[in-house]
Formats: sequence, structure tokens, C-alpha cells
Amino acid sequence: MVAILTSSLGGSRKVDGRRYPGPLLGQNGLVERMKRVWPGKADVLLISASPEDYARNDSIVYCQREAFPMSGLPVRSFMLCDSRTEELAKRMDAFDVLMLAGGHVPTQNRFLEKLELKRRLEGFEGLVISWSAGSMNAAGEVYAVPELEGEGLDESYRRFLPGLGITRYSIIPHFQDLRADRVDGLRVMEDMVLPDSMGREFIALHDGSFMVHDNGAETLYGEAYRIKDGHITQICGQGEAVRMPCPG
Repeated sequence: MVAILTSSLGGSRKVDGRRYPGPLLGQNGLVERMKRVWPGKADVLLISASPEDYARNDSIVYCQREAFPMSGLPVRSFMLCDSRTEELAKRMDAFDVLMLAGGHVPTQNRFLEKLELKRRLEGFEGLVISWSAGSMNAAGEVYAVPELEGEGLDESYRRFLPGLGITRYSIIPHFQDLRADRVDGLRVMEDMVLPDSMGREFIALHDGSFMVHDNGAETLYGEAYRIKDGHITQICGQGEAVRMPCPG
């Protein structure tokens, strides 16, 4: 399996409050990387992060099914799996490309578990592409950083969840913004992420950066940081590529 796990995929532009199709992000060679492994005219299945939010899901499909051909990646079919079409996950092997959308991490995590997607991915030989929450849920252990009001102070909120196990690393996207974010009056970095990194390791990506998992080997492209035991270390820069070691 080849997986391209991004912080942000692009594919849309906002005009007067409405989203329209636009090209995918090309920073750090993302589109060129996709072209190397793109299976001709692809049959694509997009897994929603908000299975009940039909308007949002339809908008994402409207943009993404045009964004890929617009970026030189031809598509034969583009299907959506949300709560209306859960049965599509049962025939995942009929698709060349599986996409994991962005959104609310715990909500998507529950949906992926309902779909039994981890089990269905066993033996999948196609291409996986994800962004934001989708990349976070691709980890073996997902770090669901609190993002909605109430989550930061809720003692029952689970910050660590079982994921799909595509990558060995817990990914944190949108790091350029996260460093200044607050939830429930708490500083996301200083009061949540750094303490939660004690005894753990997270990989934080800026938008435009991504990780490629290729049959066990994992490589970072673009600006990225390691967060481990309360410390932040830059491990890859814009325009650079770094082969990642096995965590531990």
C-alpha cells in the first residue's frame, strides 16, 4: 500500500462564501508525488469525516472530483461514503484510490470503526490519500487534539484513540496555526500537546507538507516537527525530504 498523508490537500477555493473546485496544493512536490503512483483513470472512494453532514460532504465531493483532473490526475468515478452510502466500504477493493477527508477527528474515528475500515484495509493494494483528520486517523494511535469548546476541559474526552495503523506516527496537522490556538481558555500547545507528548512522539505538519508511506518506508516532505517528551524539534524544512526512522 502507498499512502500520502497531508496536512491540507487543497482542491477548492472560496468565492463569496461558497467553495468551488480548484487545483490541489503543489508545494513540496505533492502533485508530482501523486502522479508517480496514480493508477491511470482512477475509481476513487472518499470516506467522510462527518457522516451525517450531507451538505458539507456533497460540497467536498463537488470540489474534489474536479480538483484531481484539474491537477493532471484523471478520474473515472468519484464516490462518497457517508451514512447514506456505508455499503460502499464493503467493496473497497473495487476502488483504486481511497481518500480520508478532514473534519472532526473523534467523529470520523467512530465512523471508521463502524465501517470496520482497519480490517478492510488489510491487503488493500491501492493508493490512500488523506488530509487533516483523515491523516490523524491513519495512525496506529491517534492523538485527537481537543479542538471544540468543551473538549479541553472534559475529563471524559479521549485524546488517544485506536486508528487505522497505516502510519506508525501520530500526526498533528495545521501546525502553523495550532501553535497559537486556544480551546476552553487553554493554550493548545503549552497546556495540552506538550504535556501529552511525555512518553510519546507526535509529527506536526505545516499545510503544504505531507508524509508518504510506501510499503513500510515513511518519508516526510516539507516543513515538519517532532514533538516528544515536551520538546519541539524541526526535522524537515520547506523543499526538503527526510526518511523517517521507526519510532521508539
